[in-house]
Amino acid sequence: MRQGEGTSRAGRIRVERPFQYSGAVNASHSSAAASPARTRLLETASNVFYADGIRHVGVDRIIAEAQVTRATFYRHFPSKEDLVLAHVEQRDQQIRSAVTEAFRTTTDPEALLIMLMAGIGEEICGPGFRGCPFINAAAEYPDPEHPVRQAVQAHRSWFRQTVQNLVAAAGCPDSEHTTAVLVLLRDGAMAGGNLDDPASVRDHLMRTARAVLAEGRSVR
Repeated sequence: MRQGEGTSRAGRIRVERPFQYSGAVNASHSSAAASPARTRLLETASNVFYADGIRHVGVDRIIAEAQVTRATFYRHFPSKEDLVLAHVEQRDQQIRSAVTEAFRTTTDPEALLIMLMAGIGEEICGPGFRGCPFINAAAEYPDPEHPVRQAVQAHRSWFRQTVQNLVAAAGCPDSEHTTAVLVLLRDGAMAGGNLDDPASVRDHLMRTARAVLAEGRSVR
């Protein structure tokens, strides 16, 4: 399979990197009304949080790399925790926007599911991939009541529901089970892509996703 393509009942479809789970962040896309300083702070923080880990990055480094004053930082973000929350929420909004754009390219639910998995596969193979930023954030914020952890859960709930809606529309009677398997597959690929050969993980992700959908449709 060529990178960036997937196969569905609707035929060959091209995936133009519609889903970004990692890599560099351009905060200006989601902060059109924000000040340049806030945009720069959020973009800088998101990139270094993802590359080096949230707990390992201090406010001083973010201030220095974003080239703002300490007063400017605290005017936009009262604490580092507020910045971390903004980072997670921005990632969530970027992915939701990408999915919305993908929905404009086809109405075939299986094609959309394959596009979703292919986009994840491409991300795994991208430069600087360090796993899923949501899983990474959850590992650093284990308290389920913490706002950051709740933002992670909100993203996962949305992702799961989006997949389940597509799975049901694709003709899988037990949509809950098929969705659970696809979400587990996604999570495993995100971890494996950071630990093993990413191209191999991507290929197994696509092959298994198609098999899961085929099996899901065959259940009566």
